Amino acid sequence: MRKRRTARETALDLLISVTDREAYSNVALNRELEASGLLAKDRRLVTELVYGTLQRRGTLDWVLTRLVKKGPDSLQDWVRELLRMSLYQLLFLDRIPERAAVHEAVEIAKRRGHAGIAKLVNGVLRAWGRRKEELLPPVHPRTMEEKVAAWSAPAWLIRGMEQAYGEEAARRSLELCLTPPDVSVRVNRLKMDRETFIARWNESMEGAAEASSVAPEGVLIRRGGNPASSDLFRQGACTVQDESSMLVARAVSPKGGMKVLDMCAAPGGKTTHLAELMGNEGRVLAFDVHAHKVERIREHVRRLGLSVVEAAREDARTLPDRFGEEFDAVLLDAPCSGLGVIRRKPDIKWSKDAEDSTSLVPLQRELLDAAAKLVKPGGTLVYSTCTWEPEENVRQVEAFLARHSGFMPDDSLSRLLPEAVAKTAITGSGWVQILPHHFGSDGFFIARLRKAGSP
Repeated sequence: MRKRRTARETALDLLISVTDREAYSNVALNRELEASGLLAKDRRLVTELVYGTLQRRGTLDWVLTRLVKKGPDSLQDWVRELLRMSLYQLLFLDRIPERAAVHEAVEIAKRRGHAGIAKLVNGVLRAWGRRKEELLPPVHPRTMEEKVAAWSAPAWLIRGMEQAYGEEAARRSLELCLTPPDVSVRVNRLKMDRETFIARWNESMEGAAEASSVAPEGVLIRRGGNPASSDLFRQGACTVQDESSMLVARAVSPKGGMKVLDMCAAPGGKTTHLAELMGNEGRVLAFDVHAHKVERIREHVRRLGLSVVEAAREDARTLPDRFGEEFDAVLLDAPCSGLGVIRRKPDIKWSKDAEDSTSLVPLQRELLDAAAKLVKPGGTLVYSTCTWEPEENVRQVEAFLARHSGFMPDDSLSRLLPEAVAKTAITGSGWVQILPHHFGSDGFFIARLRKAGSP
């Protein structure tokens, strides 16, 4: 019988998969945990080790550079990941004794390598123990090397954010992105109001529910595990969604009876929110280019008890071949670099470079041009991304308006957003940029544009 892997061995395999084979951390983790047979406490440890090691890679490599004579890049890939994961435990997990972390690492090195590698791993980790006071990351970084170590982000990302938003905003956002993300849900008001949901959660569910100050339907779940495993979720009373993401459908401001289009809809969080805001009256057409993701939209629609959503597979760029200027509102939540969600998906910041971060700009431009042909006169186009990269956001919108004189920024956006958002986030004519440190949520950009003419 094949011996079951330990939590640390499972975490190490996942880290190798994400780093070397460029697997998505959330997808690989969910798949591996489902097949692992590990106990709940070990599954939690695997999750902590994978996300923590990825999130803190910049800091860990700064330490490793000072402990490995030829630097971490001189090591075999799996040895480098083993040392990163072990150092993460030593630096950031107080509940794991140093002796246990070192012992486990050496045992894994013996099983996967040879005596020489085990000796190297043991030597590096024990050297950290002797020098740990001098190997703390800089508290007040000044040089780019020190910032990479302190904020655990690549230099290109730090440089770009400082240029766009200033050093203080960059520091606060990147430090915030090193902390665990908040868990939040959107209440399905077709089932119950937010107050009732909070009361029911606090009466019968694990953890504490409290109202979000960012999103009117939002609820934060403190110390409550995964809400998707709760009875309230299964009953269709809520959807797991970040607070910033909940503002997108609010920016569309759909009304009952409207015909609304969601061009890149998967996995369906914003689609279903649109239908809920419409009181489940009218039509919401939702498309995505991936067939398996369309099925996920349909699953959410069924679970939430919605009947006005029609989901189908389609490349959104071809939609003008099927539809004319007939939609009251069009939502384009565009594919993007995803920098605003590195708190949830830390592998993103290490798998991209400065060029990659803007590689989707041409596709976004094509999608916007397609969207322009689908909005009826007097209708609304909302463009959103989960990134803070200006080329994908405000500059993309400025370029769109230069190409399409029939569209204009819709300054009513500020009245559609909660007061706290309008006051705290970065705003312009018809757009808002939310950075992670503003509310402890994902980074998001939302622009609301209006097409000239009468509805």
